[in-house]
Amino acid sequence: MRKIAYLYVFDTMADWEPGYVIAELHSGRYFKDKTLKYDVKTVSLTQEPITTMGGMTILPNLTIHQLTTHEAGVLILPGGDTWLEPLHDPVFNCVSEFLQAHIPVAAVCGATFGLAAHGFLNNRQHTSNDRDYLKAICPTYEGESFYLHEPAVIDGDLITASGVAPLDFTCTILDKLEVFLPATLEAWYKLYQTHEARYFFALMASLPQVS
Repeated sequence: MRKIAYLYVFDTMADWEPGYVIAELHSGRYFKDKTLKYDVKTVSLTQEPITTMGGMTILPNLTIHQLTTHEAGVLILPGGDTWLEPLHDPVFNCVSEFLQAHIPVAAVCGATFGLAAHGFLNNRQHTSNDRDYLKAICPTYEGESFYLHEPAVIDGDLITASGVAPLDFTCTILDKLEVFLPATLEAWYKLYQTHEARYFFALMASLPQVS
């Protein structure tokens, strides 16, 4: 089985935030089902090269208008400096389409600002970089009672995370997609969180044996 992990890319994108998750989905190295393959596809407003916050150049695979839910596994929205600008408006049509199709949408850091400004967080549990800051920069945001002071939050098919929690962001996505065994996910998370070698051995021991 093949699925697509769509990564939205744009100028000023915080390139480190989706790094863990796209590496694990693309490689599938710890998947419980080795017949499952994820293709990571970059999608942008145009197919012109974009420059990330870290100075990397990415040539998008397709435009936002070519994005479909067919074979889609997840839509990943990284942070960046421009999420409150109108240029990203077409993305939110895709967010609605994906959520209606029960395909996970995962947003981190600045991408949560865009979700808030477009009303997606008004009736869902969520997090961001800071509740008061979110209220200050998004006057139309009315979801403060649903805000959770957690590094990452999932409500149905919507995942949100703080910009300082890319590891938790990844763990929550992997959990939602159910691509790892529970023991694998726990060991993976603990390894990167604590840097302790015992979790590497726990990770290796948790993997399904190939007959």
